Amino acid sequence: MSGMVEAREAQAHPMIAVPTHDELVEQLFVRDLKMFVMQSLEPTQQAISARVAPEIVAQASNNPVDDLRERMLGFESFKTWLGLKRESQRQLWAAVGGSVERQADELEALADIPAPRGSVTVDPAFAAPDYIARGDIHLMPGGNAHDDGSVLQGAVMDRGGAVYMLGRNGGMLNDLRGQTAIAHLLTIAPDIQPSRILDMGCGIGTSTVPAAICFPDAEVHGIDVGASMMRYAHARAEHLGAAVHFSQQSAEHTDFESGSFDVVYSCVVLHETSQAAMANILAESRRLLRPGGIAIHLEVPLIHTFGDLWQELSAELEAQFNNEPNWRGALSADYAQLMRAAGFADVRAGYQSTAFDARSAPKEFGDTSHGVFRSWFVTSGRA
Repeated sequence: MSGMVEAREAQAHPMIAVPTHDELVEQLFVRDLKMFVMQSLEPTQQAISARVAPEIVAQASNNPVDDLRERMLGFESFKTWLGLKRESQRQLWAAVGGSVERQADELEALADIPAPRGSVTVDPAFAAPDYIARGDIHLMPGGNAHDDGSVLQGAVMDRGGAVYMLGRNGGMLNDLRGQTAIAHLLTIAPDIQPSRILDMGCGIGTSTVPAAICFPDAEVHGIDVGASMMRYAHARAEHLGAAVHFSQQSAEHTDFESGSFDVVYSCVVLHETSQAAMANILAESRRLLRPGGIAIHLEVPLIHTFGDLWQELSAELEAQFNNEPNWRGALSADYAQLMRAAGFADVRAGYQSTAFDARSAPKEFGDTSHGVFRSWFVTSGRA
């Protein structure tokens, strides 16, 4: 038991599941398998596509992406890559899930906070939106809205997310996106002192805690669709010393009063919704802001990159094989126009350099993406 305590103390925070030696080896194997699939196998498929695609373009096909997929399925290496891409993701959750279940009692005990700084509110009658309920996003068994009355689904998401991101998104804190969103806020409003902040679609709070740490005097809220995630997010934030109020709600329609926040933001939420939900979320973020308040919506830095058939086929495969319901819609949207349509002024759309710490990071924002995990697409506007 003393070894487990020492291992837990070495983690990013006490709530994250601590693997045994064998569990860690399995998780690292899955990580390495995913790296092999992405870095060694995928470039070969892209090279094959580069040879095949010109023939399809020359035929002036009405469905060139479908035609490319059909041609690629004729290559055994493509089918192998596609199968490994999906199976490595399934193996990730299997490796993490068993470790979390073994520690269920300990995690539940840690989640019992005797004098909390923040709060958590769940709604037993809450119904998750269809785009969440109809598929397990990222293939995580049970999905984002699964709830068995415990914190375990949140714990699976936390450890699994760190492995899924291969350590590139802030290590075990997995908080680079939240840090980057707050860095964008400080880039466009360096003297801001918000009194009330909302993180929409906050998941387990990895994007929420950076706001609470950066603005300790602000009242910070986080909302998402999963009760287990909200319970876990609350415990996680408490152990990290952050006062956050978590509640189970849809970002499309919240129960907060109009004009009740100075800052509203989201991190990589829109590609997991639908095109209709995107518009609703942007409109809701506008409704919730006080005059002059700022909305920030951060997404993966691949916006408007569709220019060849392989990119478009890859996007479809990501949506289908990793259950990303709005991947193509979110990555091909005209966010500046959508923000203006939602009623925002002073609209920006571009790339914010990754921030490890929102306060100290260089405030770099512009039209050029520096690549995945080195920058993030951000759109923002004022009420």
